[in-house]
Amino acid sequence: MPEKEIQLLKTQIEKLKAKDFDLDAWKKSTIIILARIFGDNNQKIRQIENIEYDYSSWSLRDTTGSDSYLDSCMKLGREILQASVVELESLGLPQSEETGDEFFLVITNALQDELKGSQVKEIGNILRSGESPEKKREIILEKLKEYGSEISHDILSNILTSSPMIKKFTQ
Repeated sequence: MPEKEIQLLKTQIEKLKAKDFDLDAWKKSTIIILARIFGDNNQKIRQIENIEYDYSSWSLRDTTGSDSYLDSCMKLGREILQASVVELESLGLPQSEETGDEFFLVITNALQDELKGSQVKEIGNILRSGESPEKKREIILEKLKEYGSEISHDILSNILTSSPMIKKFTQ
């Protein structure tokens, strides 16, 4: 269970009770934590960003309800974070979108390590072509055979022994 992440969120919930509560500071620190846990483009971040204290002249003059505006902001923030805690307790940490980028980087590095620069360019041009995925696969297989019988093995070995792959298979 993601205990550290849950504790961070619970700490942010506790900050909502502080006598010297600062909504803007709380929002900024909460967004940083949510981005770290759920990723930069998560809906929870947008919801926190949209929490706004009403500084209109009516709300500032209304002595009976000025605290209620801040209270409603705090309540909304609390609800978002409590839902986040429940999500983590129930489902665990989300799969990171960065994982896709990380594996892309591993593959790119493996190709650059094992192929000549002109060969990497050639493979890149094939991938960017308008051909169907099946045709691209066929052309790339032909190119890899041209580059030498061991090159495919070297690329695959390089990919499989990268730290993200080792981490993935040893979890």
